[in-house]
Amino acid sequence: MTTRRLIRAAVGLLAGMGLALDAWAQTYPSRPITFVVPFAAGGLSDVPGRMLAAEMQGRIGQSIVVENRPGASGVTGATAVLRAEPDGYTLLVNALADVQNLHYLSVPYDPVKDFALIGMVSDGPPVVLIVNADRPYKSVADVIADAKAHPDKVSFGTSGPATSPAIAVTQLNALAKTSIVQVPYKGSGPAATAVATGEVQGAFVFYANARSLHDSGRVRALAVASPQRLANWPELPTMNELGFKGFDHRGFVGLAAPGKTPAPIVAFLNKYLNASIQSESFRRRLEPLGMTVPAENTPETFAAFMRSEIARQADLAKLSGHAPLERK
Repeated sequence: MTTRRLIRAAVGLLAGMGLALDAWAQTYPSRPITFVVPFAAGGLSDVPGRMLAAEMQGRIGQSIVVENRPGASGVTGATAVLRAEPDGYTLLVNALADVQNLHYLSVPYDPVKDFALIGMVSDGPPVVLIVNADRPYKSVADVIADAKAHPDKVSFGTSGPATSPAIAVTQLNALAKTSIVQVPYKGSGPAATAVATGEVQGAFVFYANARSLHDSGRVRALAVASPQRLANWPELPTMNELGFKGFDHRGFVGLAAPGKTPAPIVAFLNKYLNASIQSESFRRRLEPLGMTVPAENTPETFAAFMRSEIARQADLAKLSGHAPLERK
């Protein structure tokens, strides 16, 4: 076969593949889609994931089933999606743990390169520094002064090792040159309750836990770990404002598919993801959780965000003495 014939054959093959993908995209989805949440029901990624499923299924005309597969800080569920058929019917509700895990656990995948990222679902929530309402702390400076005056005597509750609340305590100790002790609990909610009951003096907890206890008068919120003040809590200063530069501890929730998922399917899902999260009903339900939706939201912008978070979390892990881990 001549070179010219080989080129014509290759062009024909590629054209045929393009037509096949177009036809596939036109019939997709023809059966229910599964959202795999790699954490327990009711968590910070589960709630937005279920909200998105409810919004999207009416728009695409097909049911979306939410399946919780917790384990290994999200690795179990993510691995299951990675091994699924790349046909757009098994998707991952990914979150901040996906990028944090790389620096603390042996993770068998790259959360950017090995998945077809679809887009971000929500940005946030941030963690908020709270203290027991009966303590004399009126500011972050008061907490630091007490921690310096009484080394290893001030304790903060956390959600456990390698979580945003724990990393925030480590960063605060590094920046303020304090030795606040970490007391692990089984989640942000229990850590917040421990502050309210006086088991610990303070904690960095996620927005919803902080807001409810602050409004009830059981704890006092002192600062938020986000780049800007919160629109629905404008009186709360940021840690950056108070001199703690780079103090940004927020979650995020996104949607991803197995690698090699066809581009038309990814584009279809991104289109309806954005239509869903920009709806008034979705945004209204996110607000009490301390979450917002992204203004620009393409697979490319989500991938860029993930890469920047991986680099930032690597720097934060070093504060805890964790060297970069190699993936298998």
